[in-house]
Amino acid sequence: MESSNITRLQVNGKEIVLIGTAHVSKNSVEEVRETIKSEQPDSVCIELDAQRFEAVNQKDKWSNTDIVQIIKSKRAGFLFANILLSNYQRKLAEQFGIESGQEMMEGIACAKEYGAELVLADRSIQITFNRIWRGCSLWEKTKLLFSIILSVVDDEEITEEDLENLKSEDMLSAALSEMGSAFKGVKRYLVDERDQYLAYKIKNAPGDKIVAVLGAAHIKGIKEEIYKEQDIEKLEVIPPKSNAGKILGWMIPVIIVGLVVATFIVNPSSGWEQAKSWILWTGLLSALGTLLAGGHILSAFTAFVAAPITTLHPLLASGWFAGMAEAYMRKPKVEDFESLPKDLKSLKGLWRNKVTKILMVVVFANLGSSLGAWLGGLHIIGIFLQTFS
Repeated sequence: MESSNITRLQVNGKEIVLIGTAHVSKNSVEEVRETIKSEQPDSVCIELDAQRFEAVNQKDKWSNTDIVQIIKSKRAGFLFANILLSNYQRKLAEQFGIESGQEMMEGIACAKEYGAELVLADRSIQITFNRIWRGCSLWEKTKLLFSIILSVVDDEEITEEDLENLKSEDMLSAALSEMGSAFKGVKRYLVDERDQYLAYKIKNAPGDKIVAVLGAAHIKGIKEEIYKEQDIEKLEVIPPKSNAGKILGWMIPVIIVGLVVATFIVNPSSGWEQAKSWILWTGLLSALGTLLAGGHILSAFTAFVAAPITTLHPLLASGWFAGMAEAYMRKPKVEDFESLPKDLKSLKGLWRNKVTKILMVVVFANLGSSLGAWLGGLHIIGIFLQTFS
């Protein structure tokens, strides 16, 4: 009797075999090998993109990581989220004594062993994250950020039976339904769009028989999408910031500066009070965020100096400067990257590791300066109204 985790489809004259896996299940690894061996497919599709495939094949990838370049290219938040999101999967993998994502590595090895063409069927993880960030509301972003951080201290264990049950359609549908209620934007970009992308790549893979190794969460969606037409180029576009957002991003600083200048003309002492308020609110809260992240005192000073200026420029952020200062003062070594799995077992480790510390400095300094800009702006408006009342 064939496993319930195997789905067979006929699409455009091709036989497509979908294997629904749990990314930390020993049974999934064995099932991938047995299925590819017995099916002898022309192509094997795996749920990886080029970036993650390269990470799997480059064991020394950490030695080539330039944390400063990551900050300069505005990818610090992406890397931080990626590290934390992979942490839950890693904990499960350790619990069951298996390497996370090993079923994908097994698919790669079997494709080579049995002469099948390997197809990297997933969308770039960076595009997915960028589409999530651009597409989610501020409230959803906030909830998502705290959910990710809290996952570090989630010590709830799961039995292997529970793990296998996660591959059942009913439980999976319930889990995705719950996710959709809490994070509608996240589910759309993380699951629904990738179902479309994966379906397109699988049905267009070379040959007449295709085996696809997929996380079980995608099976239901792919079964529906594979018979539809997909606009693959649209799914790969990072949505630009709206014109309204760009205009607002420049209007707020112009208004703040305008209010201060107008107040200066009428009452210089009140104008100085506004300027001092802006400097203190933005600078101190950005510096406080840096210190809360465990940053060096000089990184906090950098945040304090940068924040009053960067909050008036939509293309700059105090966290970038504080993060680069932190990277200079406490440059991560290869062992800091290699010890991430161990350090992420606790919040203390999250703050101790130099890699996550730098990334948190960037994030927390930016959050502090943003909060300071709102509070400082409100104080400036209050002084302006008093001056002209």
